[in-house]
Amino acid sequence: MADCHHRVFYTAALVNEKCQFAKVRIDDARCPVMCTVMERALIIGDSGGIGSAVKAALSARDVDVIGLSRSGDGLDVTSEASVEAALGALQGTFDLIFVATGALEIDDFAPEKTIKALQPEALLAQFKLNTVGPAMVLKHALRLVPKDRRAVVAVLSARVGSIGDNGLGGWYSYRTAKAAVNQIVHSTAIEVKRSHKEAVIVSLHPGTVQTKFTEKYVGRHASVPADEAAQNLLSVIDGLTPDQSGGFYDWAGKEVPW
Repeated sequence: MADCHHRVFYTAALVNEKCQFAKVRIDDARCPVMCTVMERALIIGDSGGIGSAVKAALSARDVDVIGLSRSGDGLDVTSEASVEAALGALQGTFDLIFVATGALEIDDFAPEKTIKALQPEALLAQFKLNTVGPAMVLKHALRLVPKDRRAVVAVLSARVGSIGDNGLGGWYSYRTAKAAVNQIVHSTAIEVKRSHKEAVIVSLHPGTVQTKFTEKYVGRHASVPADEAAQNLLSVIDGLTPDQSGGFYDWAGKEVPW
């Protein structure tokens, strides 16, 4: 501990038996440990493969989890009125808000292999669900983010939304919608930082996960079951610091280029 120097950092290590979401302050003189436990979480899209797995993993930690979805609660993230009503009915604050909504295929529009296949309806449908949806959740969920402690708002994105990592082309509608939601997340993080100093707002790439969402496209790609993906994502979330707010990270915690 020779180089403590009043550093503040976050760690996913267990400070005590109950501490999953630990804030550790190291002081040269006394080196006290303060622990902030994740007590409440909100999952938007808890009926999907990843959302339901994250909900189950958090419940196993004895976290109080509230889940909202279209199939279970009638939540339509493409309708601001629906989002406002659902989130407006919630009270208190959450240590984690996890946005797991989205789709790769909408209205039978498959990912495009060529620009010649791009249709306006497909592009608009992707934007409505994968960009506008999370944007409306962020807009109406900010009042549920505490100002006095660390909290994480994580939005599921995808590596294919990275412009810098795009070496294959194709998938125009989905790629573009995910690139756009990354911009929404980044800009929101900048704004929220002014009022919520310890908030962490990020985009996360879950990897290729074995769900109905991906079953037609997994092929030979390495993939993991949803429960394993959930544990990977929660490990990343546990270790995020406020300095990382506004970033884009993969399931292993590595930064993904914009």
